[in-house]
Amino acid sequence: MNGRTEIGEQMSTIVGVIGGGQLARMMIPAAVNLGLDLRVLAEADGMSAHLAAVSVGDYRDLATVLAFAETVDVVTFDHEHVPQVILRELVNRGISVHPGPDALLYAQDKLLMRERLTELGLPVPDWARVADADALAQFLADHGGRAVVKTARGGYDGKGVRVVSHAHEADDWFLALAEDANGGDLLVEELVDFRRELAQVVARRPSGEIAIWPVVETVQQNGVCAEVIAPAPKSAGRLSALAADIAERVAEGIGVTGVLAVELFETTDGRLLVNELAMRPHNSGHWSIDGSTTSQFEQHLRAVLDLPLGDTALRDPWSVMVNVLGGPAEGSMAARYPAAFAEQPTVKVHNYGKDPRPGRKIGHVTASGPDLDSVSYQARATAAYFQD
Repeated sequence: MNGRTEIGEQMSTIVGVIGGGQLARMMIPAAVNLGLDLRVLAEADGMSAHLAAVSVGDYRDLATVLAFAETVDVVTFDHEHVPQVILRELVNRGISVHPGPDALLYAQDKLLMRERLTELGLPVPDWARVADADALAQFLADHGGRAVVKTARGGYDGKGVRVVSHAHEADDWFLALAEDANGGDLLVEELVDFRRELAQVVARRPSGEIAIWPVVETVQQNGVCAEVIAPAPKSAGRLSALAADIAERVAEGIGVTGVLAVELFETTDGRLLVNELAMRPHNSGHWSIDGSTTSQFEQHLRAVLDLPLGDTALRDPWSVMVNVLGGPAEGSMAARYPAAFAEQPTVKVHNYGKDPRPGRKIGHVTASGPDLDSVSYQARATAAYFQD
């Protein structure tokens, strides 16, 4: 079965999104503007993208995913967690999947990602695959006694990441891997001496066209992105060109289709190192909804449908996006609208429709304008209305 339908001479293209989070939610307005039918397979009722949720089920269940995929023209994702065996079965059945399993593999497994980036000659922190405390101890001895240990799968927003100075500080993870029927190793990396964190968001369509937004600076809070500045201050020239080149080489080297975010370290000695990859719209690109000619969400839809990509120029010299983390101690974001809107009428507020919870991303705000200090103040002040 194929979801493509025709009305007279008009064709309606149906995009299926696996995952019902805020990324799928933010694809909905872009799909409406393009006249697309966006359908979501959500993990549970009442998720952020419930407005487009036509199915509720487990994305790890082949029958559930197949039943959904057979009603759409192209499958894309709100997250990167759909198992490889399911992704490959979709492709084997002739279903269009973007990004495909061969690319998503490197977003799902950090060890494979590090291996592939190294093969491509891209700049990454010094790293190793370690299977036990002895191997970790050797890496620590070779790298000044401190390192970053990561689980190969499942970590995000600071989860599955640990700075260690003793080999036995990862014993619980080694034990968990030993007890897992699939086994596996941990990733250990040098503790990078970095000046700041950057992100380069790009989009690539199956026919090969690539569009690149300005490189941005990201500010982390407890391992979670709290703020994004677009473009990254003092990035014009060499830094901007280098970030764009790295991201383009990643996109082409692993065959990404759709939006790709390459998270980077700018080291104290002026290098750029690849930290993480995300093969979907990303927090570091949310500013583009209000601050760019083409948002990352519209661009993602264009890319997965192999349509010509949109312009990525800034609408204003500066845009600052601030996440609403946790939210109000009582009530909802909407209850705070009167005061926030009256105080900052030019700031754009995006509500993800989630219940407040400590540390949870329940929305974001974006301010744009000619002066970075003013824009930063406006965004931070607006976000503060929704956080206790």
